[in-house]
Amino acid sequence: MSIIVRSAATTDMACVQEIYAHHVLHGTASFEEVPPDLAEMQRRRDAVLEARLPYLVAERAGTIVGYAYAGRYRARTAYRHTAEDSVYVDPCMAGQGAGRLLLARVIADSATAGYRELVAIIGDSGNGASIGLHRALGFRETGTLRKVGLKFGRWLDTVIMQYSIAGDGGS
Repeated sequence: MSIIVRSAATTDMACVQEIYAHHVLHGTASFEEVPPDLAEMQRRRDAVLEARLPYLVAERAGTIVGYAYAGRYRARTAYRHTAEDSVYVDPCMAGQGAGRLLLARVIADSATAGYRELVAIIGDSGNGASIGLHRALGFRETGTLRKVGLKFGRWLDTVIMQYSIAGDGGS
């Protein structure tokens, strides 16, 4: 069965919240420790759409199997052309291409919206799947912040990767 990537609708947000809650409670990709409720997830989606950035879901056989979005990187105006991506896939769908399809569409839609740079702030330097996904789509590693998060009794790194939509290396 094929995976379809489309803009997330309000009615998709309960599934999105469920996928994210799993990652918050069981993984280190997110440094959140308490899953946000549905209202908060909807508020976050609204902020993304307000910035003219993509908020997408991957659907397979009528079921939401992942989601991704690009949010504003920082609030200060000098950062207005840079966005930060996030990709989360239902654990049952890991390695089946949903993440790749979602991230590719985030890149394309962010370019269409006029953004020049995408930044990935990846929780846990041991998160080989996310690092590999971003690398496969052209992101380059630009740094690692060591032991900046404490989750599940472990100090975790943050890996920073960057993609130049403008194609000029960010200059």
